[in-house]
Amino acid sequence: MAATAAAATLAAATSSLLRRSPLLRPHGLRVSRDFAPRRFVRHIASSTNEEAAARAAAATADTGGPTIFDKIIAKEIPSSIVYEDEKVLAFRDINPQAPVHVLVIPKLRDGLTGLDKAEPRHADILGQLLYAAKVVAEKEGVADGYRVVINNGAEGCQSVYHLHVHVLGGRQMKWPPG
Repeated sequence: MAATAAAATLAAATSSLLRRSPLLRPHGLRVSRDFAPRRFVRHIASSTNEEAAARAAAATADTGGPTIFDKIIAKEIPSSIVYEDEKVLAFRDINPQAPVHVLVIPKLRDGLTGLDKAEPRHADILGQLLYAAKVVAEKEGVADGYRVVINNGAEGCQSVYHLHVHVLGGRQMKWPPG
């Protein structure tokens, strides 16, 4: 309830600021009274859902049970595969955050549920994941500009505890990322 009230207050303040500020309305562009706040509130709700999903995933991270990625590797769950070799699998994200959004995962988890679990024995697969990200970017036509992201832990919004690399491209990336 408090989060909804805070979001409504923030939305009203944002709407007022957007309507009054010529710096936020370049070239005389008018911002609808409804559009910006609703979009902003949806973003807050989406971020909250991602954070909640990450916290829930963290609670069961070390159970050792199969992840959704293990099921994709085993072909128990269909995916749109972009690249595959003997060590890694790359497939399209089902909730893309950019026109190109591909996940690159190791086929063998080997205790590598997150980057914080990396040990010297994982050096080869970590390098293979980054090399595969480069190959994916080339195959997807975004080699001139793309972002590689690894979310780690609940505060990093990691929602699947099987190390994975996001390859994002096809649009101008912003900084800071979030």
